[in-house]
Amino acid sequence: MRPTFTQELRDAIAPRTVLLVLGVLFVQVAFIASYVGAFHQPTPHEVAVGVVAPAGQAPAVAERLNALDGSPLTAAPVADESTARDRLKDGTLAAAIVVDPSGTQDHLLVATARGASLTTAVEEVAQQVSAQQGRTITTTDVVPLQDGDARGLTGFYLSIGWLVGGYLVASLLGVAKGARPANRRRAVIRLGAMVPYAVVSGLTGALVVDQWLGALTGHFWAIAGVGMLLVLASATVTMALQVLFGTIGIGLTVLLFVVLGNPSAGGAYQTELLPALWRHVGQALPNGAGTTALREIVYFGGHGAAAHVWLIAGYAVVGTLVALAASGMRPEPADHELGRHVSNAA
Repeated sequence: MRPTFTQELRDAIAPRTVLLVLGVLFVQVAFIASYVGAFHQPTPHEVAVGVVAPAGQAPAVAERLNALDGSPLTAAPVADESTARDRLKDGTLAAAIVVDPSGTQDHLLVATARGASLTTAVEEVAQQVSAQQGRTITTTDVVPLQDGDARGLTGFYLSIGWLVGGYLVASLLGVAKGARPANRRRAVIRLGAMVPYAVVSGLTGALVVDQWLGALTGHFWAIAGVGMLLVLASATVTMALQVLFGTIGIGLTVLLFVVLGNPSAGGAYQTELLPALWRHVGQALPNGAGTTALREIVYFGGHGAAAHVWLIAGYAVVGTLVALAASGMRPEPADHELGRHVSNAA
C-alpha cells in the first residue's frame, strides 16, 4: 500500500530535524538582533580624555565635560601637553583637550589608531562643547593608522579569520569523525592535531597582513603569536562544546564567537561606542581580546596587550581541559566495538 502524504512527511522530516531547523532559526534571529543591536546607534560612553589647561583651570574644564548628558567622556586633568601625548601613545587616553589660555582656539589631540569611529565621535563631542562656549578647536592625530590600515579594521578582520579557521577545523573533524571522541586518547590526538594547524594559521595570517599586503607591519612574530593562540582558543573551545553537547556544540560555538563575539569585539565600532551588553562582554571574549591585543601591539608599543593575550591563552587551556575531562568521563568501548569506533572518532 502506498504511504499517505502524512506518513511521507513524517518520514522525510523527523522530529530531530524540526528541532535542528528551529535551532538554526534561533541562531539567525540572534545574529540579526546582536549585530543590529550593537551597531544601529553608536554612542560614545565614558571615553577617556585628558584636559590640559592653565592656572588650575583643568579640574573645572574636566568637571564640565564629565557633566555632559549621557556621560560621553571621562575627563581628567593632565599636567601638560607632553604628558598628554605620552598617554595617547601608550593607549591610556583616547584624546586630550589642550585649552589655549590666550585665545579662543583650543587643540584636540587624538589617537586614530584607537579606532577611526571613536576618534570621530570624540571630535564631534569636542566641537559641540567648544561651539557652546564660543570657542573653536583644531585636531592633531598623535597616533595615526598605518598607511595600509586605512580604517583600522585589519586587526579585527584578522582576528575573525583566525577564529573562524579554528572553529571550522574543529567542527569539520567532529562532523567527519564524530563530535565526541571515543576515548581520552582520541581526544588527545584530535587536540594535538590543532597545534600544527594553529602554528601554520598564525604564520600565514601574519604573512598576509605584513609581507604581502602591508596592512600591519613591523610586528610579524607578535602578530603570528596572537594568531596561533586565537586559533587554538577557538578550536579547543569548539571541541569542548562538541564533547559536551554533540553536534549542538557547533551551534553554541557560532553563538559565542559569531553572534556575540564579533559585534562586541571593537572592530567597526570601538568598545566605548557600543551599548552596555556588548560593551561589557566584548573584551572578555577572544574576538575582542584578539582585536585589542593586535591594536596595542602594532600601535601602542604593546602597552596593555599582555592581559588580553593571557585571556586568549586561558580560553585555549580551559577548552583543552574541558575536552579532555569530558572525554575521560565517557565509558571505554568494549574490545569488539573498538573497530566500529575507530571509523567515527578522531
